[in-house]
Amino acid sequence: MPLSPPLSGASAAPRYRDLLRTPEFTPLFLAGSAQVAGQTVAGLGLATLVFRATGSPLLSALAMFGPSLAQLLGATTLLSAADRLPPRTALAVVAVVFAAGTAVQAVPGMPLGAAFGLLAVLGVVGSLGGGVRLGLLGEIVPRERYLLGRAVMNMAVGLCQIAGFAAGGVLLTVLSPRGTLLAGAALYLLAVLLYRFGLTARPPRAAGRPSPAETWRTNARLLADRPRRLLYLALWVPNGLIVGCEALFVAYAPDRAGLLFACGAVGMLAGDTVIGRFVPERVRARLAAPLQFLLAAPYLLFALGTGLPPTVAAAAVAVSAVGYGASLLYQERLLARVPEESSGHALGLHGSGMLACQGLAAALAGGLAQLTSPATAMALLAAASLAVTAALTAGLSSAAPRSPRTARRRTA
Repeated sequence: MPLSPPLSGASAAPRYRDLLRTPEFTPLFLAGSAQVAGQTVAGLGLATLVFRATGSPLLSALAMFGPSLAQLLGATTLLSAADRLPPRTALAVVAVVFAAGTAVQAVPGMPLGAAFGLLAVLGVVGSLGGGVRLGLLGEIVPRERYLLGRAVMNMAVGLCQIAGFAAGGVLLTVLSPRGTLLAGAALYLLAVLLYRFGLTARPPRAAGRPSPAETWRTNARLLADRPRRLLYLALWVPNGLIVGCEALFVAYAPDRAGLLFACGAVGMLAGDTVIGRFVPERVRARLAAPLQFLLAAPYLLFALGTGLPPTVAAAAVAVSAVGYGASLLYQERLLARVPEESSGHALGLHGSGMLACQGLAAALAGGLAQLTSPATAMALLAAASLAVTAALTAGLSSAAPRSPRTARRRTA
């Protein structure tokens, strides 16, 4: 069923019902949800396994977010394939690789170096999967409804993280960290089935053979435009620094880490729901920077260290995560500035760069935590995120799209 057109004289409010009735959106949504749940459960299991074995905040943070660092390699070598491979096949193969890699990590006696090497391989492969999935979403959902579609996908991330961290906490108690990893592998296999039997075979969006050289050329073309470059920085850096804060939850409160992660997922779900469904278009352009300030500010409370009550810490994490809604607004602007045949690559570059910054921030957070404390490191990263957002705000305001009313007045 096609999405309803705008009402005469006004924009029709976006409706979840129409979106879910759009052919192929539901299986893409469910498969992506299964992958997020698998990543959440497996990441918590591996981080716990590493922390129990080493007692290192740095290594436990890298165990959960380290694959993001490998996104840098994928973003510079594989992204041209995001628009040049059949989407259904590419997504199914990526999910198979993640299922196999996660299962191997559960093997008893796996050396720590081998486990982290495997994480790097999965991170490289994941950079391709993100570009294919987001590019396919742009094909399935009309561009004027892309923000709603992306918001629903983000809401699924929040819900699956809530369920995944809650289930992961139970599985860690019932099955052990290795059993939790196997549960994550099973969720990846579910995603494989949903991709294979829920999506139709589509041709690639762009012609030509994928190659590292083509990836470099397209990356350079995308980043040469100053407004696009500022949008990428806004999508990557402030959020990545806050994910670095989250990477320290296990070290900050080992017995409450699952709760803190779940609180963050609740906040992200709330922010994406409000931004994607209820905020009018004329208001959205002014909200991105305030939301990113909101994302970082609550973590300044962690400067109190052990004096911060657990309920206040959980509330701060939940309120902060509402600010992740800013990424929806910046993605909407970015998609309006790229040609359709490069949408998968452009969105894949956003996803890979974002995850790479998250991995770098996790490594930075772990290093700072070992020199100071997890709480102090979180407060320092929050201050850095606020500073970056403030520095980008002026340039981003010039990159914001003009409203139709302003455009008419200037061309009159």
